Amino acid sequence: MLDTGKRGFVANKPEQVDNPTIDRLLSEPNEERIFAINLAFEAGYTLEQVHDLTKIDHWFLQRLFTIFELGKKLAEKRGSGLDALETVLLRDVKKAGFSDQQIAVKLLGEGDVKADELLVRARRKSLGVLPVIKQIDTLAAEFPAKTNYLYSTYHGTENDLAPETNKSIAVLGSGVYRIGSSVEFDWCGVNAVQTAAEEGYKTIIINYNPETVSTDYDVSDRLYFEELSFERVMDILEFEQPEGVILSTGGQIPNNLATRLAAANAPILGTAPARIDEAENRHKFSSIMDELGIAQPRWKELTSLDAMFEFVGR
Repeated sequence: MLDTGKRGFVANKPEQVDNPTIDRLLSEPNEERIFAINLAFEAGYTLEQVHDLTKIDHWFLQRLFTIFELGKKLAEKRGSGLDALETVLLRDVKKAGFSDQQIAVKLLGEGDVKADELLVRARRKSLGVLPVIKQIDTLAAEFPAKTNYLYSTYHGTENDLAPETNKSIAVLGSGVYRIGSSVEFDWCGVNAVQTAAEEGYKTIIINYNPETVSTDYDVSDRLYFEELSFERVMDILEFEQPEGVILSTGGQIPNNLATRLAAANAPILGTAPARIDEAENRHKFSSIMDELGIAQPRWKELTSLDAMFEFVGR
């Protein structure tokens, strides 16, 4: 979402943004300008107008406009139900990078997004719109690459390799590095993989940070260089069918997937997902502290700067 304080508008209410504001957002380079480009398309700006204001190459703008047009096609079917989501359109939007959750919001509205995502996923699988597994070409196409660096894509018709046939364990990495979630989680993930290997399991890592030891080529038998979202993790688990999944060594990003993966019958090892959720969910953890009579700092979940300053003032 665009910063409502600095940028002067709310991203999910583009009708409240006037053209002079859009012009300013397009002409001032910042980390959120890509969202302003989408707003410009919604306001009827042509590719040439956006190019003149941003100086972004037409090649990139054309692809952004294609994504915008596909989003419009989905939105036009809102209210028609999942039956309106035919194979050709679904395959096109998946190739363009739309997640099941984004499709759910465009098609079904602003209801229970996680529940609607599952409906879209079920519809997608029923239509046979599935990603394929590809090996990253580390040899610049000069020779056939036989690496364990893998990714999933909708731009393909067949998998580069078959699912792991030996018993295997999947470990979810820490994803993007943040303060407090770097070396320690990488160390934990790598040790989990090494221990699984010592126990005779083939090892699978799902992680996307190239700065980690866990993403070195010789640490695991298979490395999926992929985002740690529910959709992508489930795609990989359904393909590989590991005997177990370790997510408690990866930190907050995989831990936040614990309850959803458990609900999808992923074979989670270690700490129970319900217990992970109690520790990760601030509201639940705070309630447990209150029940046990354990003192805790005053806290509040806030979504605006004004509310933050008011709370800090108190």
